[in-house]
Amino acid sequence: MAHKVTLIDGDGTGPELMEVTRKVLEATGVSFEFERAEAGVDALERHGTPLPQATLDSIQRTKCALKSPITTPVGTGFRSVNVALRAEFDLYACVRPCKTYQGVRSRYEGIDLVIVRENTEDLYAGIEFERGKPDTQELVDWIFKKQPKARLKRDCGITIKPISVPGTERIVKYAFEYARANKRKKVTAVHKSNIQKYSDGLFLSVARDVAKKYPDIAFDDRIVDNMCMQLVQKPEDYDVLVLPNLYGDIVSDLCAGLVGGLGVAPGANIGDGGIAIFEATHGSAPKYKGLDKVNPTAVILSGMLMLRHLGETKAAEKLERAVSQVIAEGKSVTYDLKADRNDPTAVGTKAMGDAIISAMRKM
Repeated sequence: MAHKVTLIDGDGTGPELMEVTRKVLEATGVSFEFERAEAGVDALERHGTPLPQATLDSIQRTKCALKSPITTPVGTGFRSVNVALRAEFDLYACVRPCKTYQGVRSRYEGIDLVIVRENTEDLYAGIEFERGKPDTQELVDWIFKKQPKARLKRDCGITIKPISVPGTERIVKYAFEYARANKRKKVTAVHKSNIQKYSDGLFLSVARDVAKKYPDIAFDDRIVDNMCMQLVQKPEDYDVLVLPNLYGDIVSDLCAGLVGGLGVAPGANIGDGGIAIFEATHGSAPKYKGLDKVNPTAVILSGMLMLRHLGETKAAEKLERAVSQVIAEGKSVTYDLKADRNDPTAVGTKAMGDAIISAMRKM
């Protein structure tokens, strides 16, 4: 029986990455029934919204989506489509594996970390008050009334950081269940509870309570700035990291840097409602649009995570082996995977996808 999957093309280089990934997924031998959908800047131009209702309806039908990168305007414009999708379907767990692949330029070897990022709370909850607005001034006045010594300027914008007991319980539980299912040995909670005592302090307290229910999995915690230093100095000491939303976003990029960059960093967004969306960690690289140049690995590996989610374990393992083999060989890879980024033998997006397909067919 074919798996129904929504393919979201994204914008910038997104559509060409998705086309290559679609061909690679079909080459695994797994049967799919794909529904094409739109989101991002291109969708905004055509439909007046970066996230059309038709796209949401498709995801609701299929329960599974693979999404190419989408541009998020900086400072102005629409809020992140990625964040909107996670909120729409309550996809509270963002899972980002960071794994070393032989042939990818990195200062480290043998890294195999998993970031479990809470997706719905923290500063990404979207509770914001714009500078100069009457509601903002009212909030500032209220804060001064409650805390007269608050270190707050009146001419400011405000973003509220909510962290709840149920939100923390479910993400930490997810991290431990993931660790147990994947034979991982340790979960580390990352926080800033020495300063943010009522938000991050709650996160740490709840994480400790949840950890008691998993005596078979080791547990520790780290303050986020120290965690960043520890990951650079001795990443081998860590396994599964569970973090609030903002820290998870930052630390997952740091860990991607440890293994060679965002070009090899896949991601998954999971909830309890049966819906899952898979996406690369990197952006849409619009300056390379249509040039057949960008590395498709992160989107393809996100497809690999999707295969695992769909229960197609053998196909997922075969696909990951093929990706690893092509990268290790170093012949049919994009410019960023060459020892010299100016190497004239670098291939394009499509050719690297074809090489992965060829490697699978020989297995």
